[in-house]
Amino acid sequence: MPLIYMIRHGEAAAGWDADTDPGLSEKGRAQSEAVAREIETRTGRKLPLLSSPLRRCRETSEPLAASWVATPAIEPRVAEVPSPIADLAARGAWLRGLMAGTWADALAPENTGNGKVDLAAWRRAVVDALTERSEDTVIFSHFIAINVAAGAATGDDRFISFRPDNCSVTIFETAGTALKLVEQGREADTKVN
Repeated sequence: MPLIYMIRHGEAAAGWDADTDPGLSEKGRAQSEAVAREIETRTGRKLPLLSSPLRRCRETSEPLAASWVATPAIEPRVAEVPSPIADLAARGAWLRGLMAGTWADALAPENTGNGKVDLAAWRRAVVDALTERSEDTVIFSHFIAINVAAGAATGDDRFISFRPDNCSVTIFETAGTALKLVEQGREADTKVN
């Protein structure tokens, strides 16, 4: 069964409430170099690479892609959770509120902007992006998307079931219809960025 190596992006240069698409900080670039070496050691071979379209994920994928002389495919379904709020400060508060609850809470009309975003469809799409993989794959993604996959694999309805650190590697196995959590990535007291 295929293994999915889901990597949270490196530290971003700005948070969710300051920039809609920040690149990596200097620390984030160093983290991306380290995780490239880690994946090369873990897998021992080149694998398909997928990345969220957001800059922090694409930049995190660059060291591994360069080493493997590969171009990551852009996979919009593993991008950041969509927000119904344009104002950056309000968007940060909205996300922090969601993170404290469950998916049942998150799907309430007041959290979806009364239908402006379909969080249930986004959640299904994240899982589908992983379960559709027919071969071992490395995916560069985000804190919330990794939590979606972990929740689907373990049956946990909390919006946040663990706190993946920047450039941590969470490993899933898929049989094409469901996910199994093989290894939870390292955690940190980290901010979502």
